[in-house]
Amino acid sequence: MGRSCLECGEKVVGRIDKKFCSDYCRNTYNNKVNKESKNLIRNINNRLRKNYKVLSELNKTGKTKVTRNKLYDRGFDFQLFTSIYTTKTGNTYFYIYDQGYLALENEYYLLIKRD
Repeated sequence: MGRSCLECGEKVVGRIDKKFCSDYCRNTYNNKVNKESKNLIRNINNRLRKNYKVLSELNKTGKTKVTRNKLYDRGFDFQLFTSIYTTKTGNTYFYIYDQGYLALENEYYLLIKRD
């Protein structure tokens, strides 16, 4: 009974549990199978990287106050962050890695860098 490659259909020679005729076919097959999940992760990582860049550019000193519009104009996405820290006083800081922000009054945000 002959086995055939899952990617190209060629005859598979070798171990009884072998599924592909070559490394090329194995990689091609797995890239096709995992394409959607990898694209989702890649897109989220790109958006997180953009958020981080925006905060880093605006917060040169380690503690800066900016408007919501300034963040929006640079393409900041408030839906994506890597962690949340709530203080004992109830303030909620949102972080993208070590760059964070806190919502203040009148559409202002305090940008901080965690040490």
